[in-house]
Amino acid sequence: MMSGIRGKNTKPELLIRRGLHHHGFRFRLHDTKLAGKPDIVLKKYHAVVFIHGCFWHRHECHLFKWPKTRPEFWRDKINGNYENDQKVMKSLAESGWRICTVWECAVKGANKDIPSVVNQVADWLKNEDKTLEISG
Repeated sequence: MMSGIRGKNTKPELLIRRGLHHHGFRFRLHDTKLAGKPDIVLKKYHAVVFIHGCFWHRHECHLFKWPKTRPEFWRDKINGNYENDQKVMKSLAESGWRICTVWECAVKGANKDIPSVVNQVADWLKNEDKTLEISG
């Protein structure tokens, strides 16, 4: 089951990338030179976009539930991911990067308004705000 989980090119990521490209933004993907290998890197705007899965990154929403089997393993794994995310965000912010986090719950589901999420990211890229977080 777990072998089917992807870290790159997930459906939420593809939706956001497609929408930003449609708005005329050009970007790099998964830049290994930056901390955390951001999903989308827009050097022109000195901005990065992370599209986080709610389960893997411990987002407190309806999509996140602690697993019942092997609870110690999962707590260590998910808490480790969360702590790593905090270090990555701090490192990028100290380097002057603007950071946007789009959570899976913002784009997953039949009644989600994907164009609205993409518009929020596009508007953020055009202004001077340092951070943006979008959740469902």
